[in-house]
Amino acid sequence: MMRHFRIGLRVFFIAWLVMPLVAGLGGSLLAAAGPTNVEVLTVDGTIVPVIADYIDRGISQAEENDATVCIIELDTPGGLLDSTENIVQKIMNADIPIVVYVSPKGSWAASAGTFITLSAHIAAMTPGTTIGAAHPVSAGGEEIPEDQMKKIVEFSAKWMRTIAEERGRNMEEAELAVTESKSFTEVDALENNLIDLRADNLDDLISQINGWNLTLANGQEVVIDTTDYESTRNEMNAVERFLQTISDPNIAYILFTLATIGLITEISNPGLVFPGVAGGI
Repeated sequence: MMRHFRIGLRVFFIAWLVMPLVAGLGGSLLAAAGPTNVEVLTVDGTIVPVIADYIDRGISQAEENDATVCIIELDTPGGLLDSTENIVQKIMNADIPIVVYVSPKGSWAASAGTFITLSAHIAAMTPGTTIGAAHPVSAGGEEIPEDQMKKIVEFSAKWMRTIAEERGRNMEEAELAVTESKSFTEVDALENNLIDLRADNLDDLISQINGWNLTLANGQEVVIDTTDYESTRNEMNAVERFLQTISDPNIAYILFTLATIGLITEISNPGLVFPGVAGGI
């Protein structure tokens, strides 16, 4: 009896010593885990090379920071095919889940924006937004020869279909956005399986995607965890904002006009120097 008592006392004493250590270790592990990281990019304007570079940089940094998800807030009237292709490739081959969120209210993801939205692992729109009208047009608005336009439309339609198929979206409706310039409200897009969800705001979006299971391009299966998260906005830097401004078609046209005037002035009045230099720049 006394022997059992001594053994029990020893076990109690050892447990009394070990339990605080275990509890402290568990607390340290919990603290080390901490909240997950949600990184947010903002795209507002025409899809041009600097926008493609910004998205590339933003996604790469989110991957390096081991973000649970990277959200791209999108509002665009469209843009250049090459830049769109670069963005779509970056999104579809990302090592973390990418969400494209058409917002705020009144925004649209037209033309190039439709390709970008449908390429995301999760596509979302806020109420009062529009997507579609992805029929190709020339950058300067000039008429494209019929045979050339036919090839461009055919390629764009098949590319859109491929993107939709990869993401399990409605291929037929996606293709109509190209061939017939069909547009969709957020309600239409959700009903036609072009997007995955509607979200009133960013917080609502982050709440809705919590627990989503996704498979990345590298075959890795991940679960988005936004139960406890911290969001970080990765905005365009000063150089990117400047390049975006001068890349705007309206601004670019004005600069081109001023440059032309400067060169004509220099040719008409040799020796003035400044107009020619300014026009050349």
